[in-house]
Amino acid sequence: MSNLKINQDRLWDTLMEMAKIGATAKGGNKRLALTDLDAEARALFKSWCEEAGLEVGVDQMGSMFARRPGRNRDLAPVIAGSHLDTQPTGGRFDGVLGVLAGLEVARTLNDAGIETERPIEIVNWTNEEGTRFSPPMISSGVFAGAFTIDEAHAIQDEDGLTLGAELERIGYKGDEAVGGRDIHACFELHIEQGPILEAEEKTIGVVTLAMGQRWFEVSVTGEEAHAGPTPMWRRKDALVGAARMIDLVNRIGFESGNDAHATVGVIKIEPASRNVIPGSAWFTVDFRHPDDATLADMEDKLRKGCAKLAETSQVDVKVKSFWSTKPQPFAEDLVDRVRESAEAHGYSHRDIASGAGHDAVYVARVAPTAMIFVPCENGISHNEAENATPEDCAAGTNVLLRCVLETAGAVST
Repeated sequence: MSNLKINQDRLWDTLMEMAKIGATAKGGNKRLALTDLDAEARALFKSWCEEAGLEVGVDQMGSMFARRPGRNRDLAPVIAGSHLDTQPTGGRFDGVLGVLAGLEVARTLNDAGIETERPIEIVNWTNEEGTRFSPPMISSGVFAGAFTIDEAHAIQDEDGLTLGAELERIGYKGDEAVGGRDIHACFELHIEQGPILEAEEKTIGVVTLAMGQRWFEVSVTGEEAHAGPTPMWRRKDALVGAARMIDLVNRIGFESGNDAHATVGVIKIEPASRNVIPGSAWFTVDFRHPDDATLADMEDKLRKGCAKLAETSQVDVKVKSFWSTKPQPFAEDLVDRVRESAEAHGYSHRDIASGAGHDAVYVARVAPTAMIFVPCENGISHNEAENATPEDCAAGTNVLLRCVLETAGAVST
C-alpha cells in the first residue's frame, strides 16, 4: 500500500468534465455559488460519488459530505475536500481540484479493495469564494462557529437574494445540523495560487499556516458640484480623496515587509457622471500577513492615514471593519505527514505559508488540519488563464491519498 497511486488519467478526465459546467470563452469557469450552474456541478459530483459507493449527505448550509464507510463506523472520519464554486472569471482548478482529488482517493481505494479503520468523507463546502455572498468561506465558518447559521442564511447578493433562499431554490438546503459531524482530521489539496513552487521547481507545497486577513470598507464623502464652474481650490472631490487613500493602502503593503499583502479590489463612486465632481466614493481594503501584530499595525496605519488624508482633501471618511481571520497554523503532526508523504513518493517539496483563505482555515479551529499545495502556471489564479499540469495534480493527489490512508488506517486489501 505504500506504493499505491491514483489514476492520473481518470483524475484529469474528471477535472475536465467538471470544467465543462460554466465554461468560459477564455478557457476558465464561472460557477457562482448557488446558481443553476453550481447546482449542475453539485449534481454531477453527487452522481460520481454514488457511483463510487459513497453516501452523500447535505447540511443546512448546503455543504456536501460523501462518506466512504470504515470498518468502525462509529469513529470520526478523515475528511478531504474543498469547493466547487468559482470566481466570475475563475479557473478550472481553484477548489475543484481538492474536491475531485478526494473523490479520486475514494475511487483508488475501491479499485485496490482497501478498507480503512475510520470512515473517509469527501466534502464540497458551500460558497468558499464569497463572490456572490460575502464574506468568503461562509459555510466552513458556520461549521467552526465563526458565524451563526441565521447570519449566513440572511446574507444577500447584489440582487437582494438571500443565501438561505437560494439554497432552497436549488434544492441544497439540507437537513443535517451544521457542525454536527465530528472530524478526526482534515486534508485540503489546492493549487498554490502563487508563483513560488513553480519558480523553485518544487512539486509539493507543505503548508504550515494560513495568513491572517483583515478586510475593510472605506466610505469617503465629499460634495457633488459642477465640473465646469467649480474652481479647484473649492472642490471637495470624494474620488480624489479616495485615490490618495488607495495609494496609502499600497504603500502600507510595501512598508510592512515581504510577507505583507495590501489590495483594493472594488471601488464605487457617485453620481458617476462625466461632468460632476464625485460626492461619494466607496472602496474595499484587503490586508494579509502571517503575523497578527503586523496586521494590527497595518490597520492602525490605514485608520490614521485615511483620517489625515481626509482632512487635507476636504472630505469625510469612515473606515469600517468588515471581516477578519487571525493567522492559522496547521496541525504539526499532519503537516509532518504531508512532508513525509511527499518524500515517500520522491516529490520535491518546500514548506510554505498560504496567502489565500481556504475552508481548511476554519476547519482548523475545530479539528486537526493540513493543506497540500501544487504549482499553478505563472502563479496565476482567480483568472480564466489559471492552469496546472496533469502530473502536478496527480502528484498532489498521491500525497493526499497517502495522508488520508495513513490517518484513516488501512486494515485490509
